[in-house]
Parts: sequence; C-alpha cells; structure tokens
Amino acid sequence: MPRRLSSVRARTTLGATAVVAVALVAAGFAVVLLLRANLGGQADLEAEVAAREVASQLATGVPYRSLDLPEGDDHPVQVVDERGRVRAVGEDLEAVTGTGSPDVRPEPSPPRPDGDPGSDSDDDSGSDDDPGRGEVSDDGPRFSTGSATVDGRTADYRFAAVEATTPADETVTVYAGADLAAARDAVGTVTRAMLTGLPLLLAVVAGVTWLVTRRALRPVEGVRAELAEITAAGDLARRVPVPGSRDEIAGLAATTNATLAALEDSVAKQRGFVADASHELRSPIASLRTQLEVAAAHPELLDVDGLTEDVVRLQDLAADLLLLAQIDAGDRPPERPVALGRLVRDELDRRAAGDRIPVQASIEADPQVMGVPGRLSRVIGNLLDNAQRHADAAVRLTLHQEAGTAIVRIADDGPGVPSADRDRIFERFVRLDDARSRDEGGAGLGLAIARDLVTAHGGDLTVGEPPGGGALFEVRLPVLV
Repeated sequence: MPRRLSSVRARTTLGATAVVAVALVAAGFAVVLLLRANLGGQADLEAEVAAREVASQLATGVPYRSLDLPEGDDHPVQVVDERGRVRAVGEDLEAVTGTGSPDVRPEPSPPRPDGDPGSDSDDDSGSDDDPGRGEVSDDGPRFSTGSATVDGRTADYRFAAVEATTPADETVTVYAGADLAAARDAVGTVTRAMLTGLPLLLAVVAGVTWLVTRRALRPVEGVRAELAEITAAGDLARRVPVPGSRDEIAGLAATTNATLAALEDSVAKQRGFVADASHELRSPIASLRTQLEVAAAHPELLDVDGLTEDVVRLQDLAADLLLLAQIDAGDRPPERPVALGRLVRDELDRRAAGDRIPVQASIEADPQVMGVPGRLSRVIGNLLDNAQRHADAAVRLTLHQEAGTAIVRIADDGPGVPSADRDRIFERFVRLDDARSRDEGGAGLGLAIARDLVTAHGGDLTVGEPPGGGALFEVRLPVLV
C-alpha cells in the first residue's frame, strides 16, 4: 500500500467516509420504506373512503344503475354480489384484476320468486358475518393490489373491499381502487434524489475530513520533524514544539519533552557514571602498573601484599560496577521467601572475625520477605561495612516487625551524616569529606548499591540520627502475609 494511502489522514478520511456512507444508506433505506408505507397507507385510506361511499349508497337502497360512482381513473369501482356476479362498475372501466371478478359488465338482477324482494330464489341464507339489512360492514376492509384499465389507460391500483347489505337483503362487496402511480413516482423520485446526492455528500465529507485531519495532525508532523532532527544531531537538550491547543496533541508534545528531559538526565548520569568508573579504575590500575614496573627493575622491592590489595580492590570495584549494571538493566534472579532473621544472623556470623568493632545485635523477629537471599545479604553487608568504617566504638543492629513491615536498623556512633547530605550519600561515587579522610579504598558505591537493591525488593532505605548521635540506617521491607 502506498505510504500516502496508509497515513493516518488517509485512514481517518476513509473510515469517516465509510461510516457516513453506511449511516446514509441505512437512513435512506429507512426513509424510503417509511415513505412507501405512508403513501401505501394513504392509498388504502383513499380506496376505503371511496368503497364506503358507494357501500353507503347501496345500504340506503340506491339501485345499481343509479349509483353515484367516482368518475375518471382515480377510483375505479366494481360491485360484486355473493355469487361473484358483477352488479355495477365505474364509468369507462374496461378491465380489472385483483378484485372479486375480472368481468367489467354488470349482469341484470334475476327475477324475484313470489314477488319477494328479500332474496334471490336460489340464494342460501346469509352468513352470520354479513352486515344487517341496510347496513355497511363495520369490519375493516380487505385490501388487495391489482390493475385496472380506465378509458384506455392501464395502471396499478390498491383496492379496498367493503361489504354492504341492501334493504332488499342482498349482500354485495364494493371494490374501490386508489391509483398507486403517484405513490410509486414519489418513492422513485426520492430514491433517485438520494442516489444522486449520496456521492456528492460523501465527497464533501471526505474533503472536509481530509482538511480537518491535516490541520489537526500538523502539530504531530512538527513534533516528528523535530524529533528526527534531535536524533540526527544527538542534541538531547532540544525540545519539540508544544501547540497552544491544550488537546491530546499538546499533551503528547509535553510528554515527549518530559521524556527527552528524562533521557537527557539519564544520559548525563550515564556519562558521569562512566567517567567516575574510569577514574576509580585508573587509580588501582596505575598503582598496579607502578608496582609491576618497579618489580621488573628491582625484583627485591616487589610488594606482594600491596599488589594483592590493589587486585582485590580492583576486583571488588569491578564486581560493584557489574552489579549496578545488572540492576539498571532490570536483571533480577528468581525470588523466593526468605527468613530475614536467619539471613541477618548468618551475615553477622560470616563477618564476625573480620569486624573492626563487634556488632551489638538484637533480633526480635524472623519475618518472611520475598527476595533474593544473596542480594539481601549484600544490603546488610554494605550497611555494616559503612558502619564499621565510620564508628568510633559501637555498631548496633536491630530487627523487628511492625505493621506488616520488616525493619532493620543499623546504627554507629561515628560523626553521622549531615541532614543536607542524607539523600546525596546514596548517589553513586559520592563520598563525604570525612569519609574521604578515613576511607581506605572505598569507591562510594556501597550505599548506592544498598538502596538500589532495597528499592528493587519493594522496600525503602533511609538514613537518620540515633538518640546518642552518629548515623542510623533503616531498611524497610514488606513482609509476606
């Protein structure tokens, strides 16, 4: 499909035109049906009125030859008795179909036996449904469609059949017709008008939809063009134009700008992260190179312990960077229920021999949390490492459960964290001045890793100040119900 026909504008125009076409066709069909039914009902009414007028004359005793029948071809009339004999017909009626008899020549009345005017000699007794003597039937007329030739003109008619009983007790049926030509001409005229006007109306709808859609999508094209230029130039500081219409397109442009801002910030952080990582990696690598060069020139000066420390530091830094990359990429091992109290005890036992200051632990509960045991242990380990690094004489750990939340608090009696820096210390490669003077080899990633891991487990990590001074780190994790 050509690109022009697959555009939103083309699809919208085609869709709107198709919907309008279907609606117009359905509406036109309904109008034609209603018009036909209305005109048909009008023809039925005209035929019934004409038939009842003639039937009323017969009921009052007017002889057949003296009936005042409609003239012309508007309402052809035929009067038929119960035996199917034609007793009277309208003037100039030459042929008829769809009535009681195709005969258009009236038959003479048979003689009455014994001078009785009440009935024909061979008539059977009247039906119980026949109207009384001198009455017109109150029942609704019967309708039929046929044709009639009047004065050489043949046309289709709607016939109404009305029964009447003469004063002589002779029941007859009066057929009177109403011409259908006018109704059919009206329906045909309306149908032709609709068939002629429908394409014109659809063309107008398509044109208006095309123009309106083009105007509505013009800001989208501006956003697309600007994004293409931003992509080509790689300048994330640029923004797309926001129209002043305050509609969905303006919302899209504003959201696009917010996305660009977030992307710019993310790229800036990524570049800063790479720069900081390169700087942190350069120091141990430079130290290793210096020691190896010295050892190559003077083997007796080789410092194996120093080399080992630098390699361990480099290995730990590489492991931290790899873990941060996995967290950023959303790479997360399968989770399972973890007994947090047991995990904390195991971590304390594992590091007890190497701690500079013994940890005073108070584990009051063993709540179950959903998580990755290795990463939760890493959180506890990083926070204890930080406390050991800054404590003067005491490190305290408590674990308890409160309102469906497992709370781990790790406090030290060191210099503490100034309130202005309590959010900044969780950023990557951030080390406060005091930490720089006391830190031996730390890269400023431990607290950043701890918070990222806690957040990935649906929890929160904050820092405050305990009652006796120092720093208090609090980990909150949701407990399994």
